[in-house]
Amino acid sequence: MTVRTRFAPSPTGYLHVGGARTALFNWLFARRHGGTFVLRVEDTDEARNTEEARQAIFDGMGWLGLQWDEGPQVGGNYGPYFQSERKGVYDAWFDKLCAGGRVYEDAGAWRFRFERKPVTMNDLVCGEVTIDYRDESNTPDMVIRRSDGSYVFHFVNVVDDLEMAITHVIRGEDHLMNTPKHLQLIEAFGGVAPQYAHIPLILNPDGSKMSKRDAGAAVSDYPRQGFLSAAVVNFIALLGWSSKSAEEIFSLDQLAERFSLEAVNRAPARFDLEKCRWVNQQHLAQLSGPAFAQLAAPFVQQAGLPLPENFEAIATAVKDKVRLLSEVPEATAFLLLDKIEFEAEVVAKVRANAATAGLLDPLALAFAGIGEWSGHAAKAALQEVAGAAGVKPGQLMFPLRAALSGRAHGPDLGDILDLLGSARAISRVRDFAKLLAS
Repeated sequence: MTVRTRFAPSPTGYLHVGGARTALFNWLFARRHGGTFVLRVEDTDEARNTEEARQAIFDGMGWLGLQWDEGPQVGGNYGPYFQSERKGVYDAWFDKLCAGGRVYEDAGAWRFRFERKPVTMNDLVCGEVTIDYRDESNTPDMVIRRSDGSYVFHFVNVVDDLEMAITHVIRGEDHLMNTPKHLQLIEAFGGVAPQYAHIPLILNPDGSKMSKRDAGAAVSDYPRQGFLSAAVVNFIALLGWSSKSAEEIFSLDQLAERFSLEAVNRAPARFDLEKCRWVNQQHLAQLSGPAFAQLAAPFVQQAGLPLPENFEAIATAVKDKVRLLSEVPEATAFLLLDKIEFEAEVVAKVRANAATAGLLDPLALAFAGIGEWSGHAAKAALQEVAGAAGVKPGQLMFPLRAALSGRAHGPDLGDILDLLGSARAISRVRDFAKLLAS
């Protein structure tokens, strides 16, 4: 059997992280089993569906790297892949139910007549679930066609899965109770049901259900905030799935090699944006210096900062210090600009140790005497100045960092000295000494 999975979003807004995870799990399962991943757009709600929202789905999935094998923009043998273009298909299947006596009219709408029996499904994640249809008061016959002639979700969803030969339906747990209804429809059609796997809901850190308004919900926000698509995919995969190892950082290909429905958790997943930032930091750290600089450059330009010839070296110096590409402008500004601001708490900390603060002028003089400038040579000069003053070199390193960067933390001090060059380094040390004396 060739595995065929599908993602069937409704274009009523942006691509939600929950939808993205559903798409990802279907994509991973299809890739793991050498199958086909289908994108099908459920756009029958004309009042809410928009072209902009439709494009947001395509753009979001493209950014995540979840290319579909069949569907819009790609084609395939089971189209059309927009439900709005499939009314003729639905009419034909509706006629089958009419011929079998399984529907009846009720106030202009049409209801599907359930068989009054227990229906058991064996879900690949949730296990065995039974709904008893013998009590009609709890399970009234289902409307499948509205009085205006349009079809409801349950009907078109089942028809499309049968028409498109879907073998596995991987979707959110909120659809679990819909599945017995779908099984009754499939049985009435004389079709073969796909296997179902209902994945856990995504909750906010406080345990509430994640909505479209919550932070981190919109996939389109991630690239603007400086996340890598590979990191977001990695993080989303961990929402409800575990590799059953201590590893947490994976590429998309590695996820496809390891993914299984058996490893999907039954319990709801907790969304943690801080964890997502950490995952992003791990992926940034794996980039080469040139690749990181290329990705960071647009963020630096958007911040109105210059891109000097040595930007690649500057970006590489902060690569392990940032979690997001959007943090690069702030992290590199002191290396890109001639004039810098000194953080008040940093100035106060250096002033509190008058002995080392008083060594900045001698340090600037020692720097001026360096023949061939380098971070290594500058550090050697610092050691000489400290030794002559009877203090440990480490005591002078914080005042020097403060003078060069205006802040308490940042890249390696040797890298800063290399990147600034002698003229800027000497000027900043002297300016900082004057500031401390004022």
